[in-house]
Amino acid sequence: MFHSTVENSTITAAVVEIPWLERARGSAEILWRDDRNPIIGRNPLPFANSVYNSAVVRHGDGFKGVFRVDYRTGLPFLHAGSSPDGIHWEIETPQIDLRDEEGNAVELGFGYDPRVTPIENGYVVAWCNDFNGPTVALAYTEDFVLFKFLGNTFVPFNRNGVLFPRKINGLYTLLHRPSDAGHTPFGDIFLSQSPDLKFWGEHKHVMGPTEAWWDNKKIGGGPVPIETSEGWLIIYHGVMGTCNGYNYSIGAALLDIDEPWKVIARANQYLLGPEADYETVGRVANVCFPCAALTDAAKDRIAVYYGAADTHTALAYGHISEIIEFVKTNNCV
Repeated sequence: MFHSTVENSTITAAVVEIPWLERARGSAEILWRDDRNPIIGRNPLPFANSVYNSAVVRHGDGFKGVFRVDYRTGLPFLHAGSSPDGIHWEIETPQIDLRDEEGNAVELGFGYDPRVTPIENGYVVAWCNDFNGPTVALAYTEDFVLFKFLGNTFVPFNRNGVLFPRKINGLYTLLHRPSDAGHTPFGDIFLSQSPDLKFWGEHKHVMGPTEAWWDNKKIGGGPVPIETSEGWLIIYHGVMGTCNGYNYSIGAALLDIDEPWKVIARANQYLLGPEADYETVGRVANVCFPCAALTDAAKDRIAVYYGAADTHTALAYGHISEIIEFVKTNNCV
């Protein structure tokens, strides 16, 4: 079984520098935007309307990613991409090559909002898959050329699958957000665990919307959780219901290291909300949707990739220690 290779090896840590831009003098922002945003704009491929809500990781001497590419049919599919610097991306024209354990091609009805977790000797991709409705699927890759399908983790309806970067108490651990068939008007973050990335149980509730206005409608997991001395730092999206529709912003919380279904602290205000033109104007107005983060612990840096207005891919920066302090200072737990 191919799972044995996942469990028995360790991925080599990459040393390539993550993208970075210093905070503007006089700014008090906890997360600040890249001046080059959006780093991926409209129509990046001839058949594509937009690329957003995508995930990237260090790989070799550069970066790799799995991207949500919305076709002009309106349907989303997954494409691999590469970059030397995390800013300038070349997205492949074919969809990802997804195979089952016998090597047969696996056809996707649609695929969107991927997350990529470096874990042990490779990378696990989690995304929203078509399984008689949306649910969380997983695949494994070492080279971003061949992707081995691990199956659908849950029955529909479910979204926002985010795998932790290591086993916790001997089990793989996944955040997810049960939903419905439509544009979900609700949503809490749950956690499930598995011995083999195939069979899932030990389901636990993590957290739901709060009374704070900015995330009072629904929430969902974002980038891969970041292990720190204070706990697991999670960056997530929170949604506010307004008279003009939903407003998506980026928030943060700390989870217990050994029992990550327990919330240690959670900020009562967002880190970054839709303000720039590319975040407020697009296919869906007023959306900042985080799906990936690159970190440099030695330099206390984080680079957060987020979808903007369901149209663009954008990038923001921060200091990990400042985000943790912000969460603790503004704790609503």
